[in-house]
Amino acid sequence: MAQGDVKLIVQGDDFGMCHAVNVGTAQAFREGILTQASTMAACPWFTEAAALAREYAIPLGVHQTLTCEWDFLRWRPLTDGPSLVGDDGTFHRTVADAKASVTHDDAVRELSAQVSKFAAEGLTIDYLDVHMGLSAPDAYEQISKATGKPFIYGPEESQRFASIEILSNRDAAVKKTWVLDYIAGLTPGVHLLVTHCAAAHPELAAMHRPGSETYRWAEEYRRSDQEIVLDPDVRHAIESRGIELVPLRDAFTD
Repeated sequence: MAQGDVKLIVQGDDFGMCHAVNVGTAQAFREGILTQASTMAACPWFTEAAALAREYAIPLGVHQTLTCEWDFLRWRPLTDGPSLVGDDGTFHRTVADAKASVTHDDAVRELSAQVSKFAAEGLTIDYLDVHMGLSAPDAYEQISKATGKPFIYGPEESQRFASIEILSNRDAAVKKTWVLDYIAGLTPGVHLLVTHCAAAHPELAAMHRPGSETYRWAEEYRRSDQEIVLDPDVRHAIESRGIELVPLRDAFTD
């Protein structure tokens, strides 16, 4: 990488979670600044996400999933490991609950099945990451070694980035100002900006009880992220600095 080069990966998480996320993520890639999508194979709308990824050649990672945080949108593991689920047979709601319950062997079997589901759809995997947090750290590293794909939040891989930031969990009123300041301050190197995009569909509000712990993640954060990645002022700020928008697969090639 030449001195002064700035590369920016803009990632959309939770692709495959629901239809609104799928539609928003595809639009953000086609019309906005999104460069790759982290995709959830265990979720009910994964098949649609896979079709969109093939249609638009969206670079993909496996959003390794051992939790499900929503009140009314619940999903189950692809495997039958008893430690993976709560009383209702779906994934645990929090990372803390998953950490306390999930065994290493059950995690490895489940995450391997999620990778295999990508292969069954004919999809190329560029990287691995994780949904919500590190529920089974040793399992993620084992899957990375088995697949030969980088786990971007691993102790070595994460050090390759000049910065890793999350756009999403900021008030909508200040989000644009924050991202423009962020772009202005990017230093030479590869930067990762994580977003959670979704189209403005009623489906988002139906995932949660009003006022629940996750309600802002269901709709507010996603709709405002969608607006940011499609905003022409944000694209202009990136282009005016000569920042290169890239997926991970092209980020460390120099």
